[in-house]
Amino acid sequence: MKIQQYERSNKGEWVATQSYTEKLQNPLVLVFGNRFILEKEPILEEVSKLFGTSEIIIGSSAGEILGANVTDNTISLTAIEFERSTIKLSRQNILDNDKDTFETGKKLAAGLPATDLKHIFIVSEGSFVNGSALIDGIEEVYKDIPCTGGLCGDDARFEKTLVGYNEKPKEGEIVAVGFYGDTLQITSAQYGGWNPFGPERIITKSIDNILYELDNQPALDLYKKYLGDKASELPQSALLYPLSVKTEGRKEAIVRTILTIDEEKNAMILAGDVPEGSVVQLMMANIDKIAEGASKAAEIAMESRDKDPQLALLVSCIGRKLVMDQRVEEEIEEVIEEVGKNAAITGFYSYGELAPFSNSTRCELHNQTMTLTLLSE
Repeated sequence: MKIQQYERSNKGEWVATQSYTEKLQNPLVLVFGNRFILEKEPILEEVSKLFGTSEIIIGSSAGEILGANVTDNTISLTAIEFERSTIKLSRQNILDNDKDTFETGKKLAAGLPATDLKHIFIVSEGSFVNGSALIDGIEEVYKDIPCTGGLCGDDARFEKTLVGYNEKPKEGEIVAVGFYGDTLQITSAQYGGWNPFGPERIITKSIDNILYELDNQPALDLYKKYLGDKASELPQSALLYPLSVKTEGRKEAIVRTILTIDEEKNAMILAGDVPEGSVVQLMMANIDKIAEGASKAAEIAMESRDKDPQLALLVSCIGRKLVMDQRVEEEIEEVIEEVGKNAAITGFYSYGELAPFSNSTRCELHNQTMTLTLLSE
């Protein structure tokens, strides 16, 4: 595996993180960056000039991860040439499928050849997609294939997100990368670090990812009561106070972020499904525990490996970034401490993270977590 990394300067120049003399052959190029820059600048054309024949995925982010650095309002690039394994890509647009996330997920997965498929990595738009339904659609086709990735971001604006595969990034797009090859070793993990507080309540009315009632009371009214003065800052303030959701049949609680609110219906729209009968509890942040959570995620991802990773794909939540603020790079440093300094680090801050729980191959949608996908050939 050969890897090259670049960052785009304010002048539109691509600056390499180190000196590269070799030209990569048909690499997978991952580009993450500020939504306004992606809309305004000819990023696809610039990347095509850099790498010629390549497979280019572009996604908007709520912060870019490159090496040990976390940046805003930039464009980061990581190009990967696989020497002993192969990749195949598939794309779908949820707007072409009547915003049916499950059906879009099925079609996306069906676009990847089944023979020797080892892992699927998803770069998804983050505005229309119900992440839980996306996973269900993918697993309708590939039930036992590990899947990781994330929902793209738009800083804390929540206006729109963009994704593109070999074309200018646009709304509604979802891209899947299928990894193939016996020499590939891919491991993954996720971990949070948030503390639950307050009483547990039962979801008494919900439809998919829309939460209407807790304990037969309007959910939004209750949530605003807990937020106090911060209720006037919704939906942005919701990133700091996610929900822990315990669902029947699941061993571990899922963390759900409120993406937006519906004042007219007194409801909250979350990043993934919140089934009726689930137990909900509010959560809040502790900066030290969030950083420790990143270390724990990396530790779990490294446990089953017999090769050092060459590439670490990180997808972390915008809520973590907002809480940690100027200390945000501490969680990247914690990851590097565990995976080693020889692994190339890239990724983005997201509106939702995709990864299995420990000791499971079933992918889940998470919020407020650090997720890792570690690769080596």
